[in-house]
Parts: sequence; structure tokens; C-alpha cells
Amino acid sequence: MPKPILLLAIGNESRGDDALGPFLARRLQTWLESIGMDSQVEIIEEFQLQIEHTLDIKDRQLVLFIDAGQGTPVPFNFHEARAKRMDGHSTHSVAPESLLGLYVTVNEASPPPAFILCLAGVSFELGAPLSAMAALHLDQCFAYCQRLFHQPTLLSWRDKVIVDGS
Repeated sequence: MPKPILLLAIGNESRGDDALGPFLARRLQTWLESIGMDSQVEIIEEFQLQIEHTLDIKDRQLVLFIDAGQGTPVPFNFHEARAKRMDGHSTHSVAPESLLGLYVTVNEASPPPAFILCLAGVSFELGAPLSAMAALHLDQCFAYCQRLFHQPTLLSWRDKVIVDGS
């Protein structure tokens, strides 16, 4: 059986603030191990979501997608993801909502509850380091995630939804 919670961190470390997802995932992995919760959470890092990730979300109680975004409210937003029909097919990348929609098609069942945590990024240029502003957002988001994982239930996470960055 897979671990009950899946964290899918999306990002590319060679593109500046796009590294926020993987950086946060690694900090969370270390913290989850330190509190003995790593047996409950599987963390997968990817450059982008693929159709094959429908297999990873099967049989989970909760799924958390973590990514960086341009134009995201500062310092981050956190909201429940809804399955959406994918318009067209791509072999490259899939949005979290489209992945959940594909899950419905492939499995003929509802996907597990899923949430998106999007950190505000500023600089996404190839070869750029993490910006100072993004590093601050990373710290704020890590503290927020600690609260999420202290009570990782659907109702608790729904109570913690943040859409305007505050």
C-alpha cells in the first residue's frame, strides 16, 4: 500500500525561483523524518507533472501539489484542487487539475482530495539562483506546511485554505 499522503513537488532548480517546490519538499522531508511522520508522507520531485502521475495518486488519502508561480499572491496560496477535463493531450506537462481529471478518466473513480500550494516566485531565468524574496516565501511556507502536517486531514486542510496570500 502506498503512504496515505503524497506530496508532488514540481520545479526546476536551474531556473531560479522555479526551484521553490523541490527546496520546500526537501525541507519538509527532513522535518517529517525528525518527527517520525515520514512513514505517512511520500514525496516525489519532478520538473513537471506527467500523465503517469495518475498512478502515483491512486490509493492516497490526500495529495499536495507544490509549485512556484509568477503572479501568485505573496507569499503563497493554498487551495483545494478540482478535477478538470484536459483539453487536448500533451506528452510534456499537465496541470494538477487536469491530472485529477485524467485520474477520473483512467480509473473511472473520483481522485483523492488534492490541494495546491503555490509559492510566489519572481525570477525564473535559466541559471538564476533563488531570489531573496523567494527565499523569504520559502521560509514562510515551510512554517505553514508544518501546521498542515500536524493535522493532515481533509477538513483541517480545508480550514487552512489561503487564496490571497494572507
